[in-house]
Amino acid sequence: MNTTIQKTVENKPALKYQLKNFEKVPIKLWETPNEGAKHIAEYIALTIRKKQQDGEYAVLGLATGSSPIKVYNELVRMHQEEGLSFSNVVTFNLDEYFPMNPDSLQSYVRFMNEYLFSHVDIKPENINIPKGDISIDDVGDFCEKYEKKIESLGGLDIQILGIGRTGHIGFNEPGAWLSSKTRLVKLDHITRVDAVKDFGSEDNVPYRAITMGIDTIMKAKQIFIMAWGNHKADIVREAIEGNITEIVPATYLQQHSNVKFYLDEAAASSLTKVKTPWLAGICNWDEKLIAKAVIWLSLKIKKPILKLLDEDYISNGLSELIAEYNSAYSLNIKIFNKLQHSITGWPGGKPNADDTKRPERASPAKKRVIIFSPHPDDDVISMGGTFLRLVEQGHDVHVAYQVSGNIAVHDVDAWRYAAFMKDYAKAMGLEIPALDEILGKVNKFIARKKSEDRDIKELRLIKGIIREEEARSGAMFCGLKEKNIHFLKMPFYETGGARKNALSQADYDIIVDLLNTIKPHQVYAAGDLADPHGTHRVCLDAIFKAFEQTKNEKWSKDCYLWLYRGAWHEWPIDEIEMAVPLSPDELLKKRRAIFMHQSQKDSPVFPGDDKREFWQRAEDRNKETANSYNTLGLAEYEAMEAFVRWKF
Repeated sequence: MNTTIQKTVENKPALKYQLKNFEKVPIKLWETPNEGAKHIAEYIALTIRKKQQDGEYAVLGLATGSSPIKVYNELVRMHQEEGLSFSNVVTFNLDEYFPMNPDSLQSYVRFMNEYLFSHVDIKPENINIPKGDISIDDVGDFCEKYEKKIESLGGLDIQILGIGRTGHIGFNEPGAWLSSKTRLVKLDHITRVDAVKDFGSEDNVPYRAITMGIDTIMKAKQIFIMAWGNHKADIVREAIEGNITEIVPATYLQQHSNVKFYLDEAAASSLTKVKTPWLAGICNWDEKLIAKAVIWLSLKIKKPILKLLDEDYISNGLSELIAEYNSAYSLNIKIFNKLQHSITGWPGGKPNADDTKRPERASPAKKRVIIFSPHPDDDVISMGGTFLRLVEQGHDVHVAYQVSGNIAVHDVDAWRYAAFMKDYAKAMGLEIPALDEILGKVNKFIARKKSEDRDIKELRLIKGIIREEEARSGAMFCGLKEKNIHFLKMPFYETGGARKNALSQADYDIIVDLLNTIKPHQVYAAGDLADPHGTHRVCLDAIFKAFEQTKNEKWSKDCYLWLYRGAWHEWPIDEIEMAVPLSPDELLKKRRAIFMHQSQKDSPVFPGDDKREFWQRAEDRNKETANSYNTLGLAEYEAMEAFVRWKF
């Protein structure tokens, strides 16, 4: 997909003396979070074994959240398959919400047991996690004892960290001071918004937490800080390249003598040597990097590509590129043509046309197409215009909703539908005791429901039906027949809560069976890399696995996989390989398709920190893409949907 990072950092020894070093803390880039997490786990295991040989404790500082999950998965695997013992390990967790019952679904006690402690042989007395269920009057004394216990063991041998979008480490929010110790803190609004996915609504997220202080963290002998996903890219750049400031507490780590940032490609995408490596020094200019540089320059100085001059390149750090091409003229035409060829009104390929420079093949004229939608509304939100176009142009289009999305329905909406069913049965003179019993059970559960409660099966079913019918309405509005609408209900998702199970072969088999049944020429899938543990990324991983398991099938050798982005992000212009323009009328039809998802309108359960509705986010994003193409000197369109082809 994006090879820019590999091209710009793969020759590290050569670049070491050529690049200006913008990073103020050591970094290590990984193609995937799995690889980075495995390396950290191996280092931890090595430390544990060395300490065992010396008859000493290995003292670990542990973090929660999505970033360290894969580290814990690997440590559990090493314990179960390689005999790694945790009998000499003492752990101290960074933080805990306050107040928080340790049995609650959102507690970090439960998190650590679920992902690590319950699967290894660590002694219970060696586990230390801030207590969220003590009296506020006892917090000060608890925090002091927590500090002293760490000190009595000689300090932390290894501290693993994630980084929040505010730049917090632990729950040390903006404004935290360098000398801070373990204490009670107030959570930043952005931190609370990011936690909504675990608590169901912002109102349920605690306002406070107990956290290790910056000083406590900085005393660790070795620190690994992880960031996975492009939603962390901007704050990662600030933490690594910015000045030390209490506004971004992670910048304090620049003063630590043994710290390393572990990043995947998405999280590193805003770093200077990745985003604009020509500003860092000599580059290995390949086709992708050349296009990236020219597009960057055009957008930066707001000048169409075909009007760029030699002096524009020279004055913006790209004289090396001009020297290689002799003049701007030929370079400008090359990149302009590349962009122009990405634009097509025929996403399924234009019949009987020369497809040499088109993103899709002309043959077969009518293709079998599968649109995979992680949630029941991602299809129309992310590629509704292209969806409509594919159907209108006569392709055999199928849509496959990968998960039910049942946790993203407000309880009041479920209650309203339940009341409708009961009233309808009554109005029709139908006596259905079983229905009355089920609806009574649902209503009682909703009335007493607490934030830590998982929805009961009956309530999940009602919510799932709501989303299924909305998805069916949206797909049929786009022109699909009932037989071409598939609800996969992948098992990993059906837990009743925000925390999901790991993917299994049962999930892969569902996708493999659909692929082998349809035998598609085209597949569209959500290519969001924002959160490596979010539903979009997990659903994408399942599709990749299914393609791997079907690679020897005849249909697979003639199938293109196109990736779209979700409601929050769009592909960078230099990465877009197919841009489908939308007219004002088509954009309006897309909006109407999104409106079929009434449970997600106005105020969805998981809105993120963007207050716009999903249709507004989608339209603004599509218009922004079209405006960028126009700024680059191409035709002016109302909106554009963008895709990148995944090449296996």
